[in-house]
Amino acid sequence: MKIKLVFILVLGIFSLKSFGQTKIIAQKFHSKIDISINNNLFTSYIFSEDEKYPFFFPVNGPSNSSVTSMRNGNYPHHSSLFFGCDKVNGGNYWQEGLERGQIISLRADIIESGADKVVIEDECIWRRPNANAPIKDFRKITITAPSKELFQIDFDISMEMLMDVQIEKTNHSLFSGRMDADLAVINGGTMINANGDKGEKETFGKKSSWIDFYGKRGDKIEGMAIFQHPSNEWYPSPWFTRDYGFFSPTPMYWPQNDKETSLKKGQTIKLKYRVLVHSGDVVSAKIAEQFEKYKSE
Repeated sequence: MKIKLVFILVLGIFSLKSFGQTKIIAQKFHSKIDISINNNLFTSYIFSEDEKYPFFFPVNGPSNSSVTSMRNGNYPHHSSLFFGCDKVNGGNYWQEGLERGQIISLRADIIESGADKVVIEDECIWRRPNANAPIKDFRKITITAPSKELFQIDFDISMEMLMDVQIEKTNHSLFSGRMDADLAVINGGTMINANGDKGEKETFGKKSSWIDFYGKRGDKIEGMAIFQHPSNEWYPSPWFTRDYGFFSPTPMYWPQNDKETSLKKGQTIKLKYRVLVHSGDVVSAKIAEQFEKYKSE
């Protein structure tokens, strides 16, 4: 009888643990990969040849609504959460117009899925008509859910220069996020950096390891933070920020010689970013503490 009782208790504890485990699944459908956390869609990684570059959309917060937005009339080149660059050897790998330049996925593979994380690898070529490709990049994307109130995207990218590359001074460079209008500063949201500076006027052009952007939806607060890893080239990059919802650590707008960024053929640039999609504000989500963990990884 005692043995049977112990067996029932152990089985019950195991069942509770199993029920509480996070399950993250990736499924590939033609030119996109959907990532679900506990059967709820978190984000899709979209890499269609009809798009300017691969990007993430939606990026759903704990409320199951996207914290990012896609292409409004004024800024159709803001595709949610993305990586690109303008003015690269005469090409434009950021703004609309595929003939000006495009970042094309050569392969987007699901490496891990079904347990507590999803890992995706993608190899991309930067190309435009009548010109040799200047850059090839390899990106590793890892998605986890540290809690039911916190979802995480780790974006690790290695950029290989296929020729000498000149990037003219531009405000359109590298990793970027465009927040949903509900969460924008102009609609009552908050944008704050690691130094406590708030809003466009205080954060624009300032070097900071991270920025958090959040606002109120109904009776709840949620948002998204972008971290730069200390190992990054140009760390900490100054931020290009807008109160309407755009933020990006943008080194090419503040180059060292104030003219251009020069990279040599064969040179490799490695960049790491962490995106935290969270409930609550910068304090309750413990964004500063989360960065301290990230910088030691």
